[in-house]
Amino acid sequence: MKTYLFDFDGTLVDSMPAYAGCMLRILDENNIKYNEDIIEIITPLGFKGAAEVFIELGLDMPMEDILATMRKYTIDEYTYKIPAKSNVIEVLKKLKEEGASLNVLTASPHVSLDPCLKRLGIYDLFDNVWSCEDFNTTKSDPDIYVRAAEKIGTPLEEILFLDDNYNADKTAKQAGMKVCGVYDASSDEYKKEIKGVSDYYINDFSELPLL
Repeated sequence: MKTYLFDFDGTLVDSMPAYAGCMLRILDENNIKYNEDIIEIITPLGFKGAAEVFIELGLDMPMEDILATMRKYTIDEYTYKIPAKSNVIEVLKKLKEEGASLNVLTASPHVSLDPCLKRLGIYDLFDNVWSCEDFNTTKSDPDIYVRAAEKIGTPLEEILFLDDNYNADKTAKQAGMKVCGVYDASSDEYKKEIKGVSDYYINDFSELPLL
């Protein structure tokens, strides 16, 4: 059986501009200085991991308040506005019809992840929809891919992981998964690095390799 493990933001949905806007808004409102690669750094970490980075940068707010603000700023975008990326819905439905196992592993929390997938009509196509919060770790931790493979019941090397984030692709490859880099405008400057750690690379889901 073909087994796929998909990232969410920037891979299945065109959410990175909205996500980045929400995260930077928190820093800007509190006059926190940050490097231009901040979004690339926090994307695989989930809300809690991002909040920890923000605190390290000098954001003087309790963790729960930062998380509440992140949820507040993002939930409307994900629930009502963010679209699927080109050809994603059609390709996922075709893969499902062919008997593939489709799974999601994302840093986004369920509060924004689930409503978005349901609105797009693809939530039920997946065997598993996981947030990093389900594993209590991040996509920068190789163990999350090992544990996901165990839950799916498929050897690591037989799973194709798809992500637009260099750090996540690199870590999944190190863990033993096949990796397909996905183009997203937000990670365009890391395209060469992503290709370097990936078995495949696609600009659009119509190019998705069939296992």
